[in-house]
Amino acid sequence: MKIQQKIEALREELHKLNYEYYVLDNASISDFDFDMKLKELQDLETQYPDFFDPNSPTQKVGGMVTKNFETVVHTHRMYSLDNSYSKQDLLDWEKRILKIVEGAIEYTCELKYDGASINLTYENGLLVKAVTRGDGIQGDDVTTNVKTIKSIPLKIGVGMPDNFQIRGEIILPLDGFAKMNQERLLAGEETYKNPRNTASGSLKLQDSAEVAKRPLDCLLYQVVGGSFKSHSQALQMANKAGFKVPETLKIAKSIDEVLAFVNYWDNARHTLPYETDGVVIKVNSIRHQEELGYTAKAPRWAIAYKFKAEQVATLLHEITYQVGRTGAITPVANLEPVELAGTTVKRASLHNAGQIALHDIRVGDEVYVEKGGEIIPKIVGVDFSKRPLDSVPTIYATHCPECNTPLVRTQGDAKHYCPNEQGCPPQVAGRIIHFISRKAMDIDGIGAETVDLLCKEGLIQNYADLYDLKVEQIIPLERMAEKSANNMIAGIHASKQIPFEKVLYALGIRFVGETVAKKLAKYFKNIDALFAADYDALIAVDEIGGKIAESVIAFRNDLNHIQLVNRLKAYGLQLALSADVQEGLTEKLIGKTFVVSGVFYQVSRNELKKMIEDNGGKVSSSISKKTDFVVAGDNMGPAKLQKATDLEITIISEEEFLSML
Repeated sequence: MKIQQKIEALREELHKLNYEYYVLDNASISDFDFDMKLKELQDLETQYPDFFDPNSPTQKVGGMVTKNFETVVHTHRMYSLDNSYSKQDLLDWEKRILKIVEGAIEYTCELKYDGASINLTYENGLLVKAVTRGDGIQGDDVTTNVKTIKSIPLKIGVGMPDNFQIRGEIILPLDGFAKMNQERLLAGEETYKNPRNTASGSLKLQDSAEVAKRPLDCLLYQVVGGSFKSHSQALQMANKAGFKVPETLKIAKSIDEVLAFVNYWDNARHTLPYETDGVVIKVNSIRHQEELGYTAKAPRWAIAYKFKAEQVATLLHEITYQVGRTGAITPVANLEPVELAGTTVKRASLHNAGQIALHDIRVGDEVYVEKGGEIIPKIVGVDFSKRPLDSVPTIYATHCPECNTPLVRTQGDAKHYCPNEQGCPPQVAGRIIHFISRKAMDIDGIGAETVDLLCKEGLIQNYADLYDLKVEQIIPLERMAEKSANNMIAGIHASKQIPFEKVLYALGIRFVGETVAKKLAKYFKNIDALFAADYDALIAVDEIGGKIAESVIAFRNDLNHIQLVNRLKAYGLQLALSADVQEGLTEKLIGKTFVVSGVFYQVSRNELKKMIEDNGGKVSSSISKKTDFVVAGDNMGPAKLQKATDLEITIISEEEFLSML
């Protein structure tokens, strides 16, 4: 028993020392003494394996090998952020907020760290899982590697809920990055390009001992779960419990105070030990955050203000044209390679013919390139002083670069399109690649290169052809073996169980993204009802506008599309909501618009909104003459209550709403 007590005491002491050194930056003992204590614990754990603990400080040295990283679905989606670039953008954002939330709004300002997003799950004070952001819906389990990061506590102190998640950015500080590159130079190896990509790549190394050697850090920015009243309070408690929360966070009472924070850090960021590309502004009150909710892609209660992008000049050698899966043509600038924001840029988007004409961009020009949102390179102007005397204006392509079909451009559309939907190779392959993608049919064992190969060999011409493929057709192909062929066929067969809303998204109807597909599937319940709907029936669906309605009608009126859908039916794909899903849907609230406001106890605000939509009702964020009911919880704002009263809108309690169902 004494040995176990000694081991546990050493662990507690080393957890505390780790926190002092890596979070507080205030070490109470020397590095040598720390290493001696760690070695003593390692020796004891080796001698007495019965006392093994996966959250022991010794686990930070790594040693486990992970060959395949498991894909994990996030219990709470990791949304993207909308971007802003000016004071007007922020004022417009605030106006949208004030339409939903009344009274004074308090904001938090935090630096936007440039690294790899991570979601950490703690249960009973222990780190149990670390998952990368991935596509926001699901990511990779990198727990073994993350445990080696010194500033991430394996065991936390008091003040946090028993079970919660916390999100942050794994970064590589600039001095550590410089040291790693110096070591690679001395070893005659190629240097890393930038800290962000190096940090992200580190999380997917197979040997956790190699990850442990890298000076990775983790800055936390959001707690998910708990009963905190504000975002700043949650982070303050997280910091006390052992998490590294940057001290740069500031509470602002107005947009002017937000801009003062932005202006200060636009210059001061160059003194930071790590890279940052902007500021994240959040509504501080958790109650207000819940009331504001989310769009399909981002929280309404948060926005990123991006610092002005780095800009460089380089030579434009050639303009080429790419064809997307919808036939949209994108002009691409082929450039003299140039370093920009830590990466080598050789190509940049020119968007469309209008943008080329607006900036008068020509081959041979010295052009200004920057990264839009610090991610996608784009040309933003021309240095006319360096334009050659024999320069000629750009004549936009008139024919498809892949199939030579004359391009078309409809009125009001910025892009040109190739109308040869069935015969243009990139469109054919692109629609199939979209069909098999993770967010659509999620077919294992087949990727973009395999699709190109299958198309090239004439085995498939559309996504329905996938379901006719045989193992013996695939084995003779280049880089294919029996196991690969069997995996591909098994993945295609398994996709027949993918739910209707994902199949609808996979069909590739223009303007029908994930969110729209879910709304249409829930409303019409099967493909036949959807395709039988006329324009008026389609626009009657919440958030479905004329453009989407016209696109659905155009798709269902095309004989090729009808034949494809009929084939998918014959193969057994899910082209109707499953019985158990339909069982939870009714039309009890159809035609009724609800506003949900306040704090609820029997069900959460989001569950309440889902119940409204599942029963045919519409949820609105603001009260108007079109509102039928306000579901009022505790702490509903007095101004909102007054507006509902003035408009003579029926106000009901949580219990009254539930009794309606």
